Amino acid sequence: MADFRRKRRKISFLSEHKIDYVDFKDEKLLRRFITERGKIVPRRVSGLTAKQQRMVGTAIKRARMMAILPFTAESFK
Repeated sequence: MADFRRKRRKISFLSEHKIDYVDFKDEKLLRRFITERGKIVPRRVSGLTAKQQRMVGTAIKRARMMAILPFTAESFK
């Protein structure tokens, strides 16, 4: 018979480290939530809550506009 086990729920990185606000100037933190190609990692992969995912998405978009993060990876240009 198939063994149906429940997957363990991912713990949010932001909740784990008690981060209430994601600043767009914090490049090191934002790089955790983008792929090598520069795409924003989806919520089901990152394990963030909906509110945290919106905050991270907004911060990444602001960082891109301020040229802190690239829109795409340099190797794919």
